[in-house]
Amino acid sequence: MGLDLKKNDTVLVMSGDEKGKKGRVLSVDKEKNRLIIESVNMIKKHMKPNKQYSQGGIIDKEGPVHRSNVMLVCTKCGKPTRIKNTILENGKKTRSCKQCGEVVD
Repeated sequence: MGLDLKKNDTVLVMSGDEKGKKGRVLSVDKEKNRLIIESVNMIKKHMKPNKQYSQGGIIDKEGPVHRSNVMLVCTKCGKPTRIKNTILENGKKTRSCKQCGEVVD
C-alpha cells in the first residue's frame, strides 16, 4: 500500500452499495487492504453489557471497505484523484494530486 491512503484522508466511495459517499478514513488495515471510513458501510453489532456499554444491545458501527473501491479527494481541487508519488528537492517522498499537482500531505 505504501504512500497510498492514510488515516484522516478524505475519500470518495466509487463502487458498491455506498457509491458516492464521502468520508474520513478512521483506520487502515494494510494486510487485508481494507479501510474503515466514517459513516460509510454502517453495520449493526449485537453487544453484551460491559463497562463501555452498560445497557448492551444493538449498536451501529462502520464496517470495512476494500481500498480498490475508494479514491482520494484532493484538498485543493476537491475532485477524486489518483495519487502520484513525487520526490521533493530535499529527497523526501510525498503524495500529490494527479489532476492539479498539489501536494496532498
